[in-house]
Amino acid sequence: MQNKDLNIVVIGASGSLGSEFIRQLSGDGKIKSIFAFSRSVTEFNDSKVESFFIDIEDEESIKSAANKASKDVKIDMVIVATGMLHDANINPEKSLRDLSKEKFHQLFSINTIAPAIIAKHFLPKLNKDSKSIFAALSARVGSISDNQLGGWYSYRASKSALNMVLKNASIEIGRSNKTAIVVGLHPGTVDSELSKPFQNAVSKEKLFTAKYSVQKLLEVMDSLTPSDSGDILDFNRIKIDF
Repeated sequence: MQNKDLNIVVIGASGSLGSEFIRQLSGDGKIKSIFAFSRSVTEFNDSKVESFFIDIEDEESIKSAANKASKDVKIDMVIVATGMLHDANINPEKSLRDLSKEKFHQLFSINTIAPAIIAKHFLPKLNKDSKSIFAALSARVGSISDNQLGGWYSYRASKSALNMVLKNASIEIGRSNKTAIVVGLHPGTVDSELSKPFQNAVSKEKLFTAKYSVQKLLEVMDSLTPSDSGDILDFNRIKIDF
């Protein structure tokens, strides 16, 4: 982004990608302030960064975060770096027999509903005087047309639904804020806790460090124009079909 004195919000600041976004953005001379939100509040040794609590499954917490970040400044960029693929009790489904309501509820809550409610409260706070960006981490596996392997029902569906939420939001915000850009970003397969159980199936050259992935995604965001709003883009700026 070409403007100076930019104010950035990163939600999911304690994760591999969220924390790396903050590290790289804090070194950018154009950035004035970074609001870092996470459930486990992570402190960053940087005067530009303020850390706060957020519960992305609680709308009041999200609303409070949006009001806090926008109280004294205009927000130029919101990065939603949250997401869930598995935990101690949930693993991606290999077949229909693995499906459960609980898995769908939990993954949709984190991967679809949370970013949608974040958009509800943060999009109206975006700067209307110059280019502003709302970017949420999506995934190529959310593409219906690109699905060749099947499986991972709830994760694929939650990311596909997220893509539609972002498309809808881009159309709506475009009516009131002509400079706003809403996009989904596919970071590739990043060496993180999210991908660790599945890395054996990933070739070495396709497993990225968080540093490399974030560097590429920031380059993509820097190149965006309002005509890109509503798109889902990968780290090489290639558009992913719905």
